[in-house]
Amino acid sequence: MAKILLLNGSPHAGGCTAAALEEMIRIFKEEGVETELIHVGNKAIRGCVACGYCETNGKCVFNDDLVNEVAPRFEAADGLVVGSPVYFASPSGTIISFMDRLFYSTHFSKQMKVGAAVVSCRRGGNSASFDVLNKYFTISSMPVASSTYWNQVHGFTAGDVKKDLEGLQTMRNLARNMAFMVKAFARAKGEGGYPEEENSIFTSFPDGK
Repeated sequence: MAKILLLNGSPHAGGCTAAALEEMIRIFKEEGVETELIHVGNKAIRGCVACGYCETNGKCVFNDDLVNEVAPRFEAADGLVVGSPVYFASPSGTIISFMDRLFYSTHFSKQMKVGAAVVSCRRGGNSASFDVLNKYFTISSMPVASSTYWNQVHGFTAGDVKKDLEGLQTMRNLARNMAFMVKAFARAKGEGGYPEEENSIFTSFPDGK
């Protein structure tokens, strides 16, 4: 069975971001896709310090939070949904720190794992936050799932989000598209494998030229 891992980057377990993710989870269940929701936003998560420990040890040097615990679940999943509220036109600092360390410290192939970003705000900043989260996927050979509008909901409370009928519709269509993609990629992998992926070239200009 296909599995989707969902991360809630909000400090509020039952807030606006959760309302959006719950709408997706309901559709995933209808589509026969297993889900696991992990609440990240209420943890004290420090940022990556680029120490290089993970290069030789296969995990992050810090065991202060969920990063090393989530890594094997991410590896086993067919897709990843990252949800965050908007703070100053950006995702929450907690989810950014978590994603930096999760993606930097995990060296397994993420090729063809489907990614989706979900953002919530009262009024503005969604598009900028959406763009930040999608960058993790597009640097990792992860196809990005889309919907009938940008993956966002509006509201100050979870109750407000329930009134955002277009936003909830966007979440449902996103979940259906994502479910289709993970199933289609699984079939394609069984029939002929994934595309060849080159990773040997690293461009740098240390001489300043």
